[in-house]
Amino acid sequence: MIKKQSIKGVTDRSPRGSQETVGERGSSRLFLKYPEQLLGPLSPHSQGRGIKGDPMDQEKFVGIDVSKAQLDVHVFPTDVQTHFGNDEEGIAGLVSFLQATSPALIVLEASGGWEVAVVGAMGAQGLPVVVANPRQVRNFARATGMLAKTDPLDARILARFGAAIRPELRPLKAPVTQELSALVNRRRQILEMITAEKNRLRLASPRVRAHIQEHLKWLQKSLKQLNKDLERTVKQSPLWRESDDLLQSMRGVGPVLSTTLLADLPELGTLNRKEIAALVGVAPLNRDSGTLSQRRFIWGGRKNVRAVLYMSTLAGIRWNPVIRSFYQRLRAAGKVKKVAITACMRKLLTILNAMMKNRSRWNFSPA
Repeated sequence: MIKKQSIKGVTDRSPRGSQETVGERGSSRLFLKYPEQLLGPLSPHSQGRGIKGDPMDQEKFVGIDVSKAQLDVHVFPTDVQTHFGNDEEGIAGLVSFLQATSPALIVLEASGGWEVAVVGAMGAQGLPVVVANPRQVRNFARATGMLAKTDPLDARILARFGAAIRPELRPLKAPVTQELSALVNRRRQILEMITAEKNRLRLASPRVRAHIQEHLKWLQKSLKQLNKDLERTVKQSPLWRESDDLLQSMRGVGPVLSTTLLADLPELGTLNRKEIAALVGVAPLNRDSGTLSQRRFIWGGRKNVRAVLYMSTLAGIRWNPVIRSFYQRLRAAGKVKKVAITACMRKLLTILNAMMKNRSRWNFSPA
C-alpha cells in the first residue's frame, strides 16, 4: 500500500501524453498515482533507470506487438527494442532472439489471427508465451498514463504488463486443435450469414429475392459440409472421440456444444469450478462500494463458448432433470428468468468440467 506523502515545491512530472495531474491545484500533496513509479519510467530513453540493481541480472519480460507485416519487440527492464517481419524468416529470427534472451514471460495481444503462427512457433520451442486480452492491456496502459498508441509503444506496454500483472501461463492449442477451432469459427460465421440473409429476404424486392435465395442455398450446402468436416475431425482423434462421447452423454449437450468445448475450451477438466466459470464468463462479479451493494453481472470470458452454452442450457432446462429442477427452484425463489438461466449455464458448465476431470459419463439416478 503506497502512503500519501506531503512534499512542498515538487513540480508535477506526469508521464508525457497524460492529461491528469499528480496533486490537487493549490495543494502540496503528491500522490504516487502511476504504476511506473514502481516499475521505472516509461521514457524510451530510460534504459532501465528507476529499477533497483543491474537490469541485465533481473528477470526479463518481452512484449510483442503483432501486425500483418511486422513484429515489434520490447524487452523489460533492459529496454532493448527490435523488430522482425511477420513471415517465416522473421518468426525464425524472433524465436532465436527470444531463446538468447531467456525471458521469464512473453506477452502478445490477440490480433485477429495474425498472432497464431508466432505463438505456435514459440510454443513449439517451449517459450513461456501468453496471449493477453487487448482490453486488459489497454486499461493497464491508461492506468500508467500511456495514452499514445504506436506499435513500439504497444510492445513496451505489453512487456510492462507482463512484469506487473504476471498473467498465468495456459497450455497452448495444438495444431490439430487450432484446425478444429477454425472449423467451429467458420461454422458460426456461416450461421450468422444465413440469419442475415433470411432477415434481408423478408423485405427484398422480387428481383433481389432470387439472388438471396440462391445465396441461402449455397450457405446451407456449406453448413452441411462443415458439419461433416467437424464430425470427421473429431472421430479421427481417439481422445476427442472419447471426450465427445462423454460430453454428449449428458442430456442437453449435443454435437455443437461438445465440438465447441473441445475446440475453444481445452482447459475444461483441468480447472476448478470457479476458475472454469470465470474463464467462460458465467461467474457473477461484485460491484459493491462502501454501503452500496449493486446487482451482480457477468463480464468478459469466451463469448463464442458462452453463446453455444446458452442454447444448450435452454435445452437442458426442458430435458435435463437436474438443470430443470435447479431452474424451477431459482424461479420459485424469485429470481428473474435471465438470472436463473445464467445460473443454470454455470451449473451445466461445472458438471461438464467435473465429468471431464474424472473422465466419467453422465449418470443420473432419480431419487
